[in-house]
Amino acid sequence: MAVEILLPKIGFSMQEGQIAEWLAKDGDKVTEGQPLFSLEADKSTNEVEAPASGTLKITAATGETYEVGTVLGWIEVE
Repeated sequence: MAVEILLPKIGFSMQEGQIAEWLAKDGDKVTEGQPLFSLEADKSTNEVEAPASGTLKITAATGETYEVGTVLGWIEVE
């Protein structure tokens, strides 16, 4: 089973955000609650945590801007 990693809506008026940095690498084993990436939006930077434990598959590039709700990758739950 795979759990999608979505770009979260952090602020009330947030429409899009930019991935500043992935804090885990593609193929890494991650645990639920572990910081996955830094998100820049509305002049602030926030760390976004893993929604599940498993193997990370990244499909979104660092430095790119995405709309809220965009699938950035997934975690393959074992």
